Amino acid sequence: MLLSLAAWLGALIFFPIVAQSSFAALPSAHLAGLVVRGSLLSLHWLGVGCGLIFVAASLGQNRYCQGFARPGSASHILVALMLVLTAISQFKIIPRMDALRLAAGEISSLPANDPVRVQFDSLHVWSTRLEGIVLVLGLVVLYLTSRRLART
Repeated sequence: MLLSLAAWLGALIFFPIVAQSSFAALPSAHLAGLVVRGSLLSLHWLGVGCGLIFVAASLGQNRYCQGFARPGSASHILVALMLVLTAISQFKIIPRMDALRLAAGEISSLPANDPVRVQFDSLHVWSTRLEGIVLVLGLVVLYLTSRRLART
């Protein structure tokens, strides 16, 4: 349980460092955006896997220690919410950003008031917000889980 949660949270914390390094080191914002996009897709799949492992291990631990799985516990609901937000980013936001990038080419070369760039920037803001919310929820789950494990 803790390993899967720690891997997901660690990746969420490390991702902005990868993004910042990409934009600092690569010769164009377009290339950096492609690296960040690929990293974000990998982060999401890692999160889905870790979230499912966490829920399965947590349900098993509850069943073993308490005699029932407690699928409606706060940590399970929060992880489910984390998974939903990750899926929204993966399957709704990123494909829309990809379509805009494909249609416009290098987004950073567009004027700030260009409708395509405005829409892309708005989606980027939402993507960043969702990742932040997933991180905060994950920290709450980590707290709840550590309290639960300390009692057993």
